[in-house]
Amino acid sequence: MRRVLPLAAGVLLVAAAAYAAIATEEKAPQFTLTGADGKTYKLADYAGKTVVLEWVNFGCPFVRKHYDSKNMQTLQQTYTDSGVVWLSICSSALGKQGHYSGDALGAQLKKEGAVPTAYLIDEDGSVGRAYGARTTPHMYVINPEGQLVYAGGIDDIRSANVADVPKATNYVAAALDALFAGEPVVQSSSAPYGCSVKYAD
Repeated sequence: MRRVLPLAAGVLLVAAAAYAAIATEEKAPQFTLTGADGKTYKLADYAGKTVVLEWVNFGCPFVRKHYDSKNMQTLQQTYTDSGVVWLSICSSALGKQGHYSGDALGAQLKKEGAVPTAYLIDEDGSVGRAYGARTTPHMYVINPEGQLVYAGGIDDIRSANVADVPKATNYVAAALDALFAGEPVVQSSSAPYGCSVKYAD
C-alpha cells in the first residue's frame, strides 16, 4: 500500500472516484481568459492542436511537489516543444491562497521557472467550475478535435511527497504520448487529488 503523507492544516486532499464534471470524449467547454502577460487567450484559437489544462495554486503543497521537483516544468517544456499548447489556470479568488496579480504574479512565475504556453487568470472561477476543476493540480487533455480525452490527477500517487514523483505513473504524459502515437488514451480519467480550488465564496 502506498503511504500518503499527513496533510498540513487547512489542506484538503480530494480523491473522488473517477470524478469529472464533463465526460471524456465530450467537447471541451470554450473559454476566454486574460493571461499573466495581459493578453487575451481563447481556447478556440487552438483548434486543431492538443491542449493541456493545468489548474494551479503555488501555495498548495501538492502543487509544490510537482514544481519543487521540476516535474511540472519539465512536462511543460517537453510537450510544448512538441507542439502541445499548455495552459496553466488559476481559479483562486482575490484574497485567497494562490491568487497573484501584476508584478507579484510575474515574479512568482519567474521564481517557479514555469514555462506553460500561458498562465491564465480565472479569478471569478467560471472556467474552473465549467470544467469541474476540484483540486490543484487538476489536469485535462484536449485532443485536436476539441474533445476531452483525459481528466483527473496528474499521476497515481496521491501524496505531497517529492520523492514519489519518479515512482508514479504520469497520466498526463501517457495521454499525450498516446495521442502522438495515434493510439487511444487508455486511462481517460482518474481521481483528482490535491488542495481544494480556492473559489470565490
